[in-house]
Amino acid sequence: MAFPETDRERAWTAVVLAAVGALVVGSLVLRDTVYGGFVWHYFWGPVYADAQGAHCAVWNGGNVQLLYESATCRAASEPVAYPGYTLVSEVGYAVTLLVSLVGVSFLLDHLEIGESMQFLYSLFPFVLLGGALRVVEDANNAAEVAAGAEPFIGYPLNSLIISPVIYFVMFAITLAAVVVAIYLARRTDVVEDGYRLLAGIGTVLLAATVGFLGYLAVTTDYVEFHPIFTVLTLGLATVVTVLVWLPVRRYLPSIAAGTPLAGALVLWGHAVDGVANVVGLDWAKELGLRADLVPKHPLNAAVVDITQDVLPASVIQLTGDAWPFLVVKVVAVIFVLSLFDEELREEAPRYTTLMLLAVLAVGLGPGSRDMLRATFAI
Repeated sequence: MAFPETDRERAWTAVVLAAVGALVVGSLVLRDTVYGGFVWHYFWGPVYADAQGAHCAVWNGGNVQLLYESATCRAASEPVAYPGYTLVSEVGYAVTLLVSLVGVSFLLDHLEIGESMQFLYSLFPFVLLGGALRVVEDANNAAEVAAGAEPFIGYPLNSLIISPVIYFVMFAITLAAVVVAIYLARRTDVVEDGYRLLAGIGTVLLAATVGFLGYLAVTTDYVEFHPIFTVLTLGLATVVTVLVWLPVRRYLPSIAAGTPLAGALVLWGHAVDGVANVVGLDWAKELGLRADLVPKHPLNAAVVDITQDVLPASVIQLTGDAWPFLVVKVVAVIFVLSLFDEELREEAPRYTTLMLLAVLAVGLGPGSRDMLRATFAI
C-alpha cells in the first residue's frame, strides 16, 4: 500500500539523503580525512575492534591493524579506535536518533498508531531487550578471553550486537514486531489488542535472551550468576523514583502534568542506570564479584573522574565515587520531563510518545546492560 507523501516528509528525506550523500562522497574523495579520521575513527573502528576482541584498531591509510596491548595502542599514530563510546560518537548517535524519530513519527502517522501511551508501555520490553543483547556480546567477549573457550558468536555476526549496529538491529526487530502485532489486530480475529501482543512479543524475546545468559552461567566458567545486583538495582531504583516523583507531582505539578505515569516510568529507567553504575562501579567487589566494573560511557567516566578530583580520598572510601552520576541522572531527567507539558502532548501526541520512548531508552538501555553485566559477572 502506497502512502501519500507530505511536504514535511519530502523535506526530511532530502535532508537525510543530503547528509548521507555528503558522507559517502567525502569518504570517497577524502578517504583518510572523512572516512578514516571521522567515520571509521569514531563509529565503525570501535565496532571492529570490539568484534575482534582487540584493545584497539589503528587506521593506516586504509590498512587497519588490530592491537591487543594498551601500551602499543598508546604509542600508535592516530586515528586509533577503541571499543566503546566517545563524546563524538555519542553526539553522532544522539543526532541520528532525533532525525530517525522524525521519520518514525511519519511512519506512525500513516499506520495511525502511537497516539496512546499504551504504545510506549508495549515497547518497554524491547528497551530491556537491547540492553540484554549487549550483555550477550559482553559474554561473547568473555568467552574469547577465557582460557580454552571459543566465542559462541564469531565475526562478523557478533558486530550485529555491538553499538551502533545493534541500534539498527533493534529498530528492525521492533518495527517487525509492530507491523506483525498491528496487522494481526486489524486483519484477523485472533488478536484483539495489538499493543498487548506487541508487549508479549518483546517479553518473550527478552526472556529468551536472559534465559540464554542464565544457561551460560550454568554451563560455563566465564559467566556467573549474582542475582543480588538485579534485586538491589531494581529495588533501589524504585525507592529513588518514589522519593523523587511523589514530591514532584505534589509540589511541582507542572513538571508532571503532561506525563503523570509515563514520567514515573522514564524516571525509573534513568534511576536504574544511575543505581546500576553506583552498585557496579563502587560495590561490585563487596557484593561478590572479583573486581568492580568499569564505566562504559564517557559521561559515567567523567563524573567518576570529577568526583575523585573534588572529594578527598577518605570520603570516597566511604561513599564511593559513582553516586554523583545517579544525582546527575535524576536532575537531568526531571528537567527533560518538564518539557513534556500537556500542550505538547495535545499538539503532537505521536512525536511526544516517541520522544518519551527515546528518553527512556537512553537511560534504561545502558542501565539494564550494566545491571545484567554485574548480575552475570561479565
